[in-house]
This record gives sequence, C-alpha cells and structure tokens, in this order.
Amino acid sequence: MKTRQAAVAGKFYPETRDKISLQLDQILQKEKTNIDLSLSNNQIIGAVVPHAGYMFSAYQALHFFEILKKSDQQFDTFFIINPNHTGYGPEIALDENDDWESPFGKVEIDKDFYDFLGFSESADAHKFEHSGEVMLPLLQYSLDYPFKIVPITLSNQNPANAQFIAQNIIKANHILKKKICIIASSDFSHFVDPTEGKKLDNFVIEEILSLNPTGVYQQVKDKNISVCGFGPIMTLIEYAKMISNEPQVKILKIGHSGEIIPSNEVVDYVSMLFYEK
Repeated sequence: MKTRQAAVAGKFYPETRDKISLQLDQILQKEKTNIDLSLSNNQIIGAVVPHAGYMFSAYQALHFFEILKKSDQQFDTFFIINPNHTGYGPEIALDENDDWESPFGKVEIDKDFYDFLGFSESADAHKFEHSGEVMLPLLQYSLDYPFKIVPITLSNQNPANAQFIAQNIIKANHILKKKICIIASSDFSHFVDPTEGKKLDNFVIEEILSLNPTGVYQQVKDKNISVCGFGPIMTLIEYAKMISNEPQVKILKIGHSGEIIPSNEVVDYVSMLFYEK
C-alpha cells in the first residue's frame, strides 16, 4: 500500500489531530449560529469550498461540512477536484497512491473508479498540492462514518475538461452505483483590495448561481479574475446539471483574509452548496 503523506500539516492546518480539532471547534463556536442547517434536508450534490489555511478559510468551509454532518445522507466517496498550483503531472491527474494520510489517520482512495474514469495517474501532481489535501482533515473532523476519496487535480482549466471530468464521473458511477459527493476546491480573488475583490468575485458568483460554466470561464478570462479553482467549479456545475433536472445553488458564506489579519491585499473565500430539493 502506497500512502501520500500530508504535505501541509503544520502550515495550512495544525500538525496534530488535537490541535486541528481545537482550532475547528473554536471557529465553529463563532460560526454555528450563522450556519443554515435546514439545508441538510436537501439532497446534497456537492459544494464549492475554499482551501486556504484554516485560520482564514474555515469560517466559510465549515458551513458546508456542518451541513454535510447534519445530513441523513452518507456518502461512500468524495471526489475532491482541485486546481494544480505546482504544475507537476498531467493536466487531469488521479493519484497513484492507495491512501492519503492526515493527522486524523489514513483514508483510502476509491480505486474502483480508476478503470472507468480514463484519467492519467500521477503521484507528483498531488505530492505537494495543498488545495486537495486541506479538505481531508475537514471531512475527518466532521464525519463519523467511513468514506473514501477520489482526488483529481486539474492544471488546464477550461470548459472542455470540466465537461469531460463530469461526464466520466457520471459514466463511472452508472456502473459502480455509489453515493458520491463532489467538492470543488477553490479560493476566489487573490491579493486584491477587499472592495475590488468583492466586485470581481460577484461577476463569477453570478455565473455560478446561473449554472453557467462557460460564463464562469469567460468572466475569469475576460476580467483576469484570480479565482484559482474555476475549473473544479465548472466541473461541479456540469455534474450538477447532468444528474439533476433542477439543481440548486446556495451561497453559504463569503469572507476574506483581511477579516482575520487586516490588510489592503486580501484573499477572498466563498462556500456554496449544490443540492436538489
């Protein structure tokens, strides 16, 4: 069994299980009255979740994970689709390893999907990438049932790849018939004035709420908006539209790093739930 070791423990999140739990407990205590747990009564399709350090982005991320925890749904497998910040590996990459390790322990990669997805495998594409890894302790902290993951990292973020990934996930699951959830890992505008960031993000958010993946792509490219995981977001939109006649999208929480450490150059975080009534 080959294991991917945690690359950003002690950096993006604490290095021990107890310290992670303490940090998330404290953030959750501040956020819990703002979390709309009634959304857990819907059929969850997936979510857009930020991937920065927990001290900044868990205020947004935990909204989704608490809804997930409250839901009666129990998922077999979470697809963690994230941007490739390192540049290593092919443009769409599964991980060659058999499991991922975090301070909470190991979680198995669901390799049942590998034969049917048709994507390349690369340990290098995932080895140092933080944007998928940070989702794992959040899942382990929140859920009390066993689950597997399928991490997919994406370097060439375009509408064709988004559609290709979504189609192949659906084709694979027609065969495997598992309960799956899609996590689209993305931060929004990077190192901008908070007012400017909000303005730019809204162009993208409007397209997400309209379930328009091509619109997301055009806004990011035309206005040079630094949403780093727009490919995973487009993939989630495509997936939701393929499996549901009437998918819904709800903004859970919007914020930025300047709310934690005041600055005129902040990174923006948005969590959004995709569901079916």
